[in-house]
Amino acid sequence: MKTYQSEISGSKIHKSVVIGQPSNIYGVTIAENSFVGPFVEIQKGVVIGKNTRISSHTFICEGVTIGDNNFIAHGVMFTNDLFGSKEYTSWKLFKTKIGNNVRIGSNATILPVDIGDHSIIGAGAVVTKDVPPKAIVVGNPARIIKYRKDI
Repeated sequence: MKTYQSEISGSKIHKSVVIGQPSNIYGVTIAENSFVGPFVEIQKGVVIGKNTRISSHTFICEGVTIGDNNFIAHGVMFTNDLFGSKEYTSWKLFKTKIGNNVRIGSNATILPVDIGDHSIIGAGAVVTKDVPPKAIVVGNPARIIKYRKDI
């Protein structure tokens, strides 16, 4: 692991951020005290808040904003397109917003949605709809099983 004190391919990365190698990171903003594991790709325009941990083999595409104090487990895939689009001749960017204090389990797939603060996404979940704050979602497609009462 290496701590980067400068930009990676046009990125704005706080000097306290640790990025595992190899990684493919370009044109992103990452705030202080965050961690990016090895074999992660983060595409241009992505913004990652402070104290966020992104585990290995995760793909974060253009159009994703991730808040503060989040944990993203291994192999999480973000998308910025909607399947089944009727417009096959042109591509449209759809955005995803992850709130603060969110936990996303390994191998989850996150379609363009908003995920509320303090929510938990179960491992392997396929999130196709917005997730309200404090919700716990699991499955394919992801569904709410309960709400957090511990916060």
